[in-house]
Amino acid sequence: MGFGCGEDVIGIVLVLFILLVIISCACN
Repeated sequence: MGFGCGEDVIGIVLVLFILLVIISCACN
């Protein structure tokens, strides 16, 4: 993605956060 570990971690966190938002919206 970018410089290495930092970028990868940020990307993974963003994806997980988006998935949580989608799941919470779907449940409501």
